[in-house]
Amino acid sequence: MSDSQENGKGFGTNPIIKNIYTADPAPMVCGDTLYLYTTHDEDVLINDFYTMVDWRCFSTKDMVHWTDHGKIFSLDDIAWADSRAWAPQAIERNGKFYLYCPVHKTGGGMAIAVGVSDHPTGPFKDLGAPMIDEGDWNDIDPTVFIDDDGQAYLYFGNPELRYVKLNEDMISYDTNVGIVKVPMTEESFAKGSHMTGTSYGEGPWFYKRNGLYYMVYAAFSAKEKEDDHRDEHLAYSTSTGPTGPWVYGGVLMTEEGGVFTNHPGIADFKGHSYLFYHTGELPGGNLFHRSVCVAEFTYNADGSIDTIPKCSGVSGV
Repeated sequence: MSDSQENGKGFGTNPIIKNIYTADPAPMVCGDTLYLYTTHDEDVLINDFYTMVDWRCFSTKDMVHWTDHGKIFSLDDIAWADSRAWAPQAIERNGKFYLYCPVHKTGGGMAIAVGVSDHPTGPFKDLGAPMIDEGDWNDIDPTVFIDDDGQAYLYFGNPELRYVKLNEDMISYDTNVGIVKVPMTEESFAKGSHMTGTSYGEGPWFYKRNGLYYMVYAAFSAKEKEDDHRDEHLAYSTSTGPTGPWVYGGVLMTEEGGVFTNHPGIADFKGHSYLFYHTGELPGGNLFHRSVCVAEFTYNADGSIDTIPKCSGVSGV
C-alpha cells in the first residue's frame, strides 16, 4: 500500500490494497476513520470459479495510509454455510457493528448472514442462522441504511431488487411487511439485458443525501442485436422516498479497463465524496482476481452524478 507526495497531504494510489486480491468494497465512516470492508479472492481457484472464504477490513484517516486489519469474519464462523463469501456491508447502531454477508447455505441456495461485533474491525460472531433465506439464489449483495426516522432498510438481490424493513435490533426484520419485491421497470432502472429486462443486475448500494435516496448498482445495458453481450457497468437511480418509486439516473462508471463484474460503494468522508469499485489491475488480475480502487467525485446541484472516470488514485484529506 503505497503513496506519493503529489501534494502536502499525499496521494493514495490505486488499487488501494496491493498485497492480496480484494473486491466488492463497502465503506463505512465512523468518527474520523473510514473503514473499508471487502471480499477476498483467493490466489488459487477451485473449479475455475470465484473462490472466496473470508471478509477483510482496512481503515484510513486520510485516504492515503491504510491499516490492514486482516480477516474479520469467515465461512469457518458460519456453521450453516459452505461457500461463497460474497459482497458484504457493515453499519453501526447503538454501539454494535453489524456485517451483512451473502453466503451459500449448505444444501440450499444463497442466504444472508449477519455478523455482530463490539468493534468495527471485529471479530464478528454469526447469529447461528440466516437472517434472509428465501430458498432461491436472489439473496445476495445486501446493502443497509438507517433513515433519519430510525427505520433501517436492507436491500439486496440479483436479478430482482428486494428489501426488508429491519427491526431496531438489526438482526431481524418486520415480518408483517415481509420481503418486498421492487417493481423492475424501465422507468426505474432503464431498459437492459439482464433477466428482468432492465439494466439492474446486482450489487445495490443504498444511501441518502440531501433528502434524496440513491440506489447505485451493477448494470447491464440493452443489447442491440442477439449476439451482443454488453459489459457490466455501474448505474444509479434515485427516489424521494426510501422504498421508491425509483427513477433511473444514468451511468455512473463504464466498464472499459475493468473486469466483467463490478460493485459500488459510496461514502462522504471529511468533506469529500468517494466511489469505491473494483478492477483487475493488480498483476495476475482477472475476473476472479480483482482489486479495490477509489475515485473522488462531486454531485451536481440537483443531486445528479455525472459519469465518473476510473483514476490512478485520490489526494489525501
